[in-house]
Amino acid sequence: MTDETKKKLDEFFGTFSRGKSPLLLLDYDGTLAPFRVDRTKAHPWTGVREAMARIQHQGRTRMVVITGRPAKEIGPLLRSYSPLLDAPLEVWGLHGAERLHPDGKRELEQAPPDTQRRLDELREHLRHSNLGGQFEDKPNAAVMHWRGASPRTAKFIEARTREIFEPMSRLEGLTLLEFEGGLELRVGRNKGGAVAALVAETAPGTPVAYVGDDLTDEAAFIAINKATGPHLSVLMRPDPRETAADLWMRPPTEMRGFLKKWMKALD
Repeated sequence: MTDETKKKLDEFFGTFSRGKSPLLLLDYDGTLAPFRVDRTKAHPWTGVREAMARIQHQGRTRMVVITGRPAKEIGPLLRSYSPLLDAPLEVWGLHGAERLHPDGKRELEQAPPDTQRRLDELREHLRHSNLGGQFEDKPNAAVMHWRGASPRTAKFIEARTREIFEPMSRLEGLTLLEFEGGLELRVGRNKGGAVAALVAETAPGTPVAYVGDDLTDEAAFIAINKATGPHLSVLMRPDPRETAADLWMRPPTEMRGFLKKWMKALD
């Protein structure tokens, strides 16, 4: 961790006070947990779940996960093997199009009927013909992955996917989301929209932070950077890249360290 990173962290955590309940927004895959081909085995890095539980036990932080996954997948991954968390966290799934409240209430954005019909037809087609990639079927999206494929194969899958996804992205209500190793044709707000909605719900002057790793997290970084109160955006990944985030940190050690600093700032 560089001196500049330490300085920015100290400045942000120095804004915590007894009168405010800070807002901590966390991506999941690549941030709290390593990527796994078998998504059901993408459990948090050692010590991360425990640090999150300690923050929750303090009772002073509003902690929310914002993920590209369906929201219902996050709870079992965080609570597996040991029921460390006192209660379910709020989860915004599908990159922000879905909101799962701690009490189980679920909200999902919908496309116009004609657009939804076209999207559903595409999803049905890709279930039977995946263009050589790994198709992920979401309620609001068709997703094609080529992470792990050889460069030549990945280029082929991407080209075929773009031929189908890009024309459809011009339909009302649909957008094309690029991420590392894939494309998503989707309905609904992105992570930036989720962040903006959450920040709007907080009291003025509340410290807010977002931690993420992927290209899809850039919209969230931009949104958090617009907050009028104390704010911090953190790119959490092994290697640096061009980003709108305030600082770059490496998982898993610095992810654990960030959570520990958060908890200590509230002691």
